[in-house]
Amino acid sequence: MRFDAIVVGGSYAGMAAALQLVRARRRVLVLDGGQRRNRFASHSQGVLTQDGRDPAAIAADGRAQLLVYPDATWRDDRAARVARTEECFEVITEGGDRFQGARLILAYGVVDQLPPVSGLWERWGRTVLHCPYCHGYELNRGELGVLATGPMSMHQALLIPEWGPTTFFTNGALMPDADQRAQLRERGVRLEEVPVSAVKGEAEVCLVDGRSFSLAGLFVASSIRPASDLAAQLGCETSDTPMGAVVKTDARQATTVPGVFACGDLARGAGSVSLAIGDGAMAGTATHQSLALPTP
Repeated sequence: MRFDAIVVGGSYAGMAAALQLVRARRRVLVLDGGQRRNRFASHSQGVLTQDGRDPAAIAADGRAQLLVYPDATWRDDRAARVARTEECFEVITEGGDRFQGARLILAYGVVDQLPPVSGLWERWGRTVLHCPYCHGYELNRGELGVLATGPMSMHQALLIPEWGPTTFFTNGALMPDADQRAQLRERGVRLEEVPVSAVKGEAEVCLVDGRSFSLAGLFVASSIRPASDLAAQLGCETSDTPMGAVVKTDARQATTVPGVFACGDLARGAGSVSLAIGDGAMAGTATHQSLALPTP
């Protein structure tokens, strides 16, 4: 089947991109594997008009509204392979279907990777968190922690005191120098350099020396990797960020491969529902204009 555009990834960025295109009367296919990055969270805060709603409900509403448009087609399937031909892009799904699109929008997101500390994954998105703007207010100025994963964690440790008293657990991942220690003291951050053995209860950080800290929330700067290798298959360039590599795009979400756009967490070092929607809207409009207007 041939489409004007194929969107790989049906979360917030992908749906926002598809919406712009179907409203421009273009035929669009959305391929979605059903693995939203924020599927572990029960509430999505800081999203205008949707503050505090279940992120799954926001995504379900988006899909329902998108599929009202007759030019929108949705397949619950993962894109496994992609190739560029002289006339279009061909996508082959894990289910064995083949689709062709004049343009391709990559919105399949990233996978978070956490340090090997017992109990982190079980609490990820609930009391082990990555973004204070998404979750900080609800912690009600309680005792907070930052678990170091690398240099980015220093920034986190200096920022988190805005939401509550903060302990910085370096856990062997970071050794603050004299200037950094002075900055932490100035921000009122307690420095704890004894390694962490586990996280238990709601957010109880246990150290190898037997001490523990009962926290309202623990912030961790995860590292990321793309959720698929499609961009690599196409030869899209990447950009390094403190969290990991992302697909390189310009201000209009165009990648370094003509006809391919990328949006959402896949194309930025950090993200949220609001940013993903904005990226997707830009990618969708830019994709449409690349179809409608001749190249200068």
